[in-house]
Amino acid sequence: MKFEIVTIFPLMVKAALTEGLLLRAIEKGIISVKVHDLRDWSVDRHRKVDDLPFGGGGGMVFRPEPLFAAVEQIKAASGATPAAVVLMCPQGRRLDQKEIRRLSAEYERLILLCGRYEGIDERVRQHLVDLEISIGDYVLSGGELPALIVVEAVTRLLPGAIGRAECAVQDSFSEGLLDYPHYTRPAEFRGWRVPEVLLSGDHEAIARWRREKSLERTAQRRPDLLAGGNPSVPAGTGSKR
Repeated sequence: MKFEIVTIFPLMVKAALTEGLLLRAIEKGIISVKVHDLRDWSVDRHRKVDDLPFGGGGGMVFRPEPLFAAVEQIKAASGATPAAVVLMCPQGRRLDQKEIRRLSAEYERLILLCGRYEGIDERVRQHLVDLEISIGDYVLSGGELPALIVVEAVTRLLPGAIGRAECAVQDSFSEGLLDYPHYTRPAEFRGWRVPEVLLSGDHEAIARWRREKSLERTAQRRPDLLAGGNPSVPAGTGSKR
């Protein structure tokens, strides 16, 4: 899987690639991540990539020329490998695990555009971008952190990226449910004891307990996931409070 991230703050993005899962995936050749400075395609001698919005108003808007030039050059360098152009913006489709699975299965290369300031010229959205993604209904200063979230979430699903492949399957939201509670040693801490079923060695009982706790936690904390008609959730599961 190849990721191309276009930003005006390349060092911010590169810093996240120097440790942890993403560094290991890069070293194993599972992913490649190239970070591009949008200012390299500026048409201004001062390397500006933004300008005042037509019609007035506050803030600055990314000009179309640098973004079109950046994407076209990146696509040309990728040869025959198809690339999807993704704009990270609050107006996009809200990111969830289903969308992450789709991205990991359908694309070999993602070009992630990180917006800043007041926004981008609408012609970029209309004529250059293939899909728009939002990570939630709140305000950030730019698309760098959202782009990194997409990269890590997709990478986790790629073969060999994490030590135990089943961990990615068991994570929260993988079945449309929140994760069950986890415990480790010691078996008793300050008078709080680990549930006996987890110490029993009965794998079927443990699996049932984990499933029940996963459903219970989802009903309590994210009932909207159950109301969404998730096929993996038994009908009639109600909220336990």
